[in-house]
Amino acid sequence: MARASLTSALCYRDPKAALKWLEAAFDFELVMLIEDADGNLAHSEMKFGDSLVMIGTEWTDQHRSPASIDGLNTQTVHIKVEGDVDAHCQRARAAGAEILMEPADQFYGDRTYRCRDLEGHFWTVGAAVKAVSREEAEAASGLKIQGWM
Repeated sequence: MARASLTSALCYRDPKAALKWLEAAFDFELVMLIEDADGNLAHSEMKFGDSLVMIGTEWTDQHRSPASIDGLNTQTVHIKVEGDVDAHCQRARAAGAEILMEPADQFYGDRTYRCRDLEGHFWTVGAAVKAVSREEAEAASGLKIQGWM
């Protein structure tokens, strides 16, 4: 697998539990696990599609799980899936995700849901359900949009 151009790294109090949870909830695949002599996680990477996410420990005072800082987050990770977002949401719910927003169609043509994982990281999951032009998205949202993919 070629290295992704951009990779998020998330800190967990219990990164080994997070690896198992991300596989169960989102179907991520563990592609690298590095442990020290005592079996503690030193580094790990999980694959989803052509992307990676690094899962690690709380390794400095500035690198903390939301569970250690009153649930605060500075990012939301977005997952683009192929297929049934509602079924994906049910899988995440069954794995223990807190669903923050049930699946809903968006003005830009995706169907998305939002959830919080076992330590409080926010995730948005979406799939394209219809092609929408910039003009259609502007009309539906009331927003002025520059650029469009």
